[in-house]
Amino acid sequence: MPVLGEGAHRGRNGPRQLAPARAVPLAGEHWQTSPMLTIFGASAVSFMMLMYALERRHSAFVLAFAAGCALSSAYGFLAGTWPFGVVEAIWAAVALHRFHGVRLAGFS
Repeated sequence: MPVLGEGAHRGRNGPRQLAPARAVPLAGEHWQTSPMLTIFGASAVSFMMLMYALERRHSAFVLAFAAGCALSSAYGFLAGTWPFGVVEAIWAAVALHRFHGVRLAGFS
C-alpha cells in the first residue's frame, strides 16, 4: 500500500487511499520540487556544462555531453517542466549525431 501523505483521504469502503494527482496546480497553489530532485537537476546540468567545455579534448566527452543532456532532460520531465525536457532530449540526439560524425572522421 502506498505511503500516506498530503492529499490522502479515507475511502468509503476501506483504508486510506491517495487522492488522484492533478496535472496542473490549482489557482494560488505552487508546486514544490523535492530537495533531492533539485540536487539531481543541478548535478545533471553542471555535468552537462563540464562535458561541453571538454568536448574538444576527446570524442568521449561528446558522448558524455549527450548523456548529460539526457540526464537534464529526465530532470525536466520529473520537475514538470516538459518544454525543458523536450529541448534537452533534442540536444541529446544532436550530441549523439555529432559523436557518430566525430568517430567516423577518426577524431579520438
